[in-house]
Amino acid sequence: MKLKKFLALALAVTTVLSMSVLTGCSSDSGSSSTDTKAAETTAAGETTGEAAGIENIKIGFIFLHDENSTYDKNFIDAANAAKEALGLSDEQVIFKTNIPESSECYEAAADLADRGCNIVFADSFGHEQYIAQAAAEFPDVQFCHATGTTAHTAGLDNFHNAFASIYEGRYLAGIAAGMKLNEMIANGDITEDQAKMGYVGAYTYAEVISGYTSFYLGAKSVCPSVTMEVQFTGSWYDETAEKEAANTLISRDCKLISQHADSMGAPTACESAGVPNVSYNGSTVAACPNTFIVSSKIDWAPYFEYIVNCVANGEAISADWCKGIEEGSVVLTELNDAVAAEGTAEAIAEAEEKLISGELHVFDTSVFTVDGETVESYMADVDTDADYTPDTEVISDGYFHESEMRSAPYFDLRIDGITTLNEMF
Repeated sequence: MKLKKFLALALAVTTVLSMSVLTGCSSDSGSSSTDTKAAETTAAGETTGEAAGIENIKIGFIFLHDENSTYDKNFIDAANAAKEALGLSDEQVIFKTNIPESSECYEAAADLADRGCNIVFADSFGHEQYIAQAAAEFPDVQFCHATGTTAHTAGLDNFHNAFASIYEGRYLAGIAAGMKLNEMIANGDITEDQAKMGYVGAYTYAEVISGYTSFYLGAKSVCPSVTMEVQFTGSWYDETAEKEAANTLISRDCKLISQHADSMGAPTACESAGVPNVSYNGSTVAACPNTFIVSSKIDWAPYFEYIVNCVANGEAISADWCKGIEEGSVVLTELNDAVAAEGTAEAIAEAEEKLISGELHVFDTSVFTVDGETVESYMADVDTDADYTPDTEVISDGYFHESEMRSAPYFDLRIDGITTLNEMF
């Protein structure tokens, strides 16, 4: 997600009459017609109009960067996979790369609509207000946006947000990290008290906090003595800053590094220093064969197939869509057995089974504290406003219900065991 601190929709959006938010499509690439995570607001199976037919689909993609960014490459790869799975021709798919979080995004969206696209998708949070603006102007085009927060309250039935329960994947990747620390302890390389991880984060936004916290909790589930330090860069893609952040963490005796940032800066710093690394959005084993362990990522292909099938069949698209491991929207790369600790695959498989069955919840409030206290109640800012006003109780049944009230993460608790080294971003 590409979060930015501004969240106001374009003036065009605020003047649109409120409309009922529509729900999930029954042709959900093999998964359930109702979302199991994000809340639904109307009955499934409603239609958005006449079925377009797969042969009449034209989908435009707006990407913040290009394939040089691991974040955008993940979206591009998924778009190409969905294109192949759906049998779409080259003429039915348009890519726009390096579109900044500015009015250029609106211009790109409007251009795609003018070129006959009946679906437009944008991949960065800072694109959201411009996609909403375009949705208000082009009511016959479905505008879909990754990681945003406002579709469920915007009153536009052609404007949609999507994400995935990536905290599940982060948790499993954290298990791989914890297993590696246990190996170091067993080998006498470090003591239990020296089991400290480092994490390179982009911004102090809920998505990043949710991500690094779930990663830490996964590690802690197998390595109870683990602690973690987080260094923020203030950028989603800055190879120099990410490398410097990783090196700072390594200099502070962090024994393993992970990240929520989009360049190869942190992984290559780890490879140079011989420090194990858990990556994000894809395998870095080719460039970092001696340090890469595993990576978690969102597979966006199921969502792309879902929205195309909805439009093709004349069925409604959910205002908020969020799937997880069970549906194949959250995945791990193949373990690098040359670096991963023995027993890692088995430990991950056991936890994955428990996540799918509901026996395990990532943000189980019994396994973490805040200022030494168990958190029994928490109001989160789910219906986002400019002041980030808490509005929804998100703890019940003993766990924090992440990405169930809307697709984008809202976990922003600062739990014990994690130290942030800077807070400027």
